[in-house]
Amino acid sequence: MSVVTRFAPSPTGRLHVGNLRTAIHNWLWARRNGGRFILRIDDTDRERSNEAHVDAIRDDLAWLGLDVDEVHRQSARFDRYEAALERLAADGRAYRAYETAQELELKRKVLLGRGMPPVYDRAALALGEAEHRRLEAEGRRPHWRFRLDHDRPIEWQDLVRGPQHLDPGLLSDPVIRREDGSWLYMLPSVIDDIDMAVSHVVRGEDHVTNTGLQLQMFEALGARPPDFAHEALLVGSEGKLSKRLGSLGVDAMRESGTEPIALMAKLARIGTSLPVDPVIDPTPLIESFDFATFGRAPARFDLDELESLNARIVHLLPWERVRERLPVGMGAADWEAIRPNLRRVADAADWWDILHGHVEKAAQEEDRPLLVAAAEATAAIDWADPPWPQLVSRLKSETGRTGKALFLPLRRALTGRDSGPEMAALLPLIGREETIARFRAAAG
Repeated sequence: MSVVTRFAPSPTGRLHVGNLRTAIHNWLWARRNGGRFILRIDDTDRERSNEAHVDAIRDDLAWLGLDVDEVHRQSARFDRYEAALERLAADGRAYRAYETAQELELKRKVLLGRGMPPVYDRAALALGEAEHRRLEAEGRRPHWRFRLDHDRPIEWQDLVRGPQHLDPGLLSDPVIRREDGSWLYMLPSVIDDIDMAVSHVVRGEDHVTNTGLQLQMFEALGARPPDFAHEALLVGSEGKLSKRLGSLGVDAMRESGTEPIALMAKLARIGTSLPVDPVIDPTPLIESFDFATFGRAPARFDLDELESLNARIVHLLPWERVRERLPVGMGAADWEAIRPNLRRVADAADWWDILHGHVEKAAQEEDRPLLVAAAEATAAIDWADPPWPQLVSRLKSETGRTGKALFLPLRRALTGRDSGPEMAALLPLIGREETIARFRAAAG
């Protein structure tokens, strides 16, 4: 069977970490199996759908590196949904109902008050054509429901959750079309999955009941259903997905300097038994992706952990991958020297003046003789060989200083900072004349 997965966002806002994770898992499964990854825009809600959000979704997926094989719009497929509804109605699997939201809520309260499941009573099935005409003459517009088969349980083998069982008698016949003629998610999704030959549906465990309902829709339309994988939902470090974290989108990630591969690596692995490792290419994520590694416990998403992972990935990125994002003139040697101390690529700009500008940092009084000696030693050493070991050796011999008492004043004078990249890597980049000038300026 050819593997086909789909990601079906609604263009009513930006993608956030929750649906990004779904997109990544669908993409990884398709790529691991040499299949196709479909982007299906769920834009049946014309009032809330926004074309700018459609563009943003495509841009966000591209930024993440999720290449799309096909793009479909549900708004272009209304004729297919109409035809399927007519077929279901003719087969007795779809029917019109007229209850208002208030009437349905009253029925629910009555049933709950009696200690019974709040399941729709199918009163609309008793209506004859005369009643339909009368209600519509009164201005009542029908909504459409899918008629569930109550005679046998709904069962399937979930790729994450294992064997699943639902009693359809405890479920209301789902509304599939509203009074205003607009479509709800359930039936159009099934029709699209059939027409697009979707083989696997990967989504959150909050869709488990929807899957049970949709399995009967596949059957009613004479189609083999896809395999389903319902993954545990994301939670934040505090134990639940906070509103801030739940709405955190790709735009915020970009602004914060997060590498797309860091976000992919994090979202690909959390909730699985596999470690979240720093990678600079998605190949290891593709090769290791397996639903058998997914756990049932909520997947914990921690922003601090993402930042740490991002830094570890930045430390692995070669200059060729980042050169367009570095200050003009920053070469491979510069990048390799400062890379181990960066958390984001953008932080490289902070080191540009340190490497190739002019730093003046006044030293403490007790360190000034050391820096005078450092300027003289810098002028005397052979810069054809690595200069830092020569400089340190001379100063230890001349001043008797070692350890922090020696290294910290030198670092402060040369970089203006108490910490940073190895001075052995920085000193050749700063250069002989500038090193002498900085030591003299610090010594006063």
